[in-house]
Amino acid sequence: MMNQTLPSSSGTLFVVATPIGNLADLTHRAVTVLRDCDWVACEDTRHSQRVFQEYGIQARTIALHQHNEHQESARLIGFLQSGQHVALVSDAGTPLISDPGFTLLQLAHEAGITVSPIPGPSALTAFLSVVALNTQPFTFHGFIPAKSAQRQKFYESLKPLTATHVFYESSHRVLNSVTQIVTVFGADAVVGMGRELTKKFEHIFRGTAGQLLDLMNSDSNQLKGEFVLAIQAEKPLVTAQLDEQIQSLAVALTPHLPPRKAAKLVAEHYQVNKKKVYEFILSLSAS
Repeated sequence: MMNQTLPSSSGTLFVVATPIGNLADLTHRAVTVLRDCDWVACEDTRHSQRVFQEYGIQARTIALHQHNEHQESARLIGFLQSGQHVALVSDAGTPLISDPGFTLLQLAHEAGITVSPIPGPSALTAFLSVVALNTQPFTFHGFIPAKSAQRQKFYESLKPLTATHVFYESSHRVLNSVTQIVTVFGADAVVGMGRELTKKFEHIFRGTAGQLLDLMNSDSNQLKGEFVLAIQAEKPLVTAQLDEQIQSLAVALTPHLPPRKAAKLVAEHYQVNKKKVYEFILSLSAS
């Protein structure tokens, strides 16, 4: 079936997103592609077998990880140039988002091979979709430095916070990492945490850095699992005027929320002065 839908004489390289925890998150399209490809390049073939067994995928696999990426990428390009189709998967989520595969993709583009994304799970987008932090703009850093001194310098380099910064962190370092966030940005910095996303003990946190640190210090369970962390951008200079779009949101929220709560939400959404929004809302009730 796959060969009939692909006009190119060479094979296609499919970049396939796989579940980050919940096996039910694998898409129907991903299952079809993984079943039909001649080869599946896996970050860890043993790890991928769990997904394959769940869906009855009997694929020829080849390991592609950071230690053999250059050698095996050349081999896979040979398969593709001979007309075979290859799927690339990582241990979890969308490949190349802090996972191996860059060399293979680069060689494929240079060789004129068709590269096709099969989108699906990603810890990054799953987290940002629910944490309610400002993402316009945001910067994703992947895994940040492991050593404490280097991580401290990394955090210092983010100042001033003109964008929301998102990164992955391990259970072994997360407490120290959040402690450093409090030190560098202050306890009132707005942060988010996604722990064990899509898994049984999934936990989403949004609040201040100080509150997150208190939570982790008081509950050791909050130090277990895989983490996505974010530090929200600081508010820019105050906007002199509230434009029509800002006013419209304030008008829409006013019947449903107390003035201060409505003002806070509007101010955070549009990054404008909360006092000005509050005064505008009060003027509505007075008119």
